[in-house]
Amino acid sequence: MTIHLSGRVPSGGRRTLEEFLAEAVEFSEAPGGIRLRLLWDRAAPDRFVEVIEYADEATYAADQRRVDDDPTMAALLARRRALLSGALAVAIFDDTWPRDIGSAG
Repeated sequence: MTIHLSGRVPSGGRRTLEEFLAEAVEFSEAPGGIRLRLLWDRAAPDRFVEVIEYADEATYAADQRRVDDDPTMAALLARRRALLSGALAVAIFDDTWPRDIGSAG
């Protein structure tokens, strides 16, 4: 399961978001089975997609409980919101075709 959080930062805010995520990634991935990535839009340099990959549905559910109940997570989410221009768009995807990128064919 993968979540895409799409948003924008204010002009010149790219580095600030990257620094914040570098700080937050250890806590965010700490439970295990979670991987964060950040993608920047080449056509719109202030637009990004934060990709959160979960090992399975149970890992996602546990992380959602953490989002709802953990004060440290709440503080991180509030800090991230303050770095953005507007709201995040959220899209949740199910993995249906697992494949090792390194494999041929």
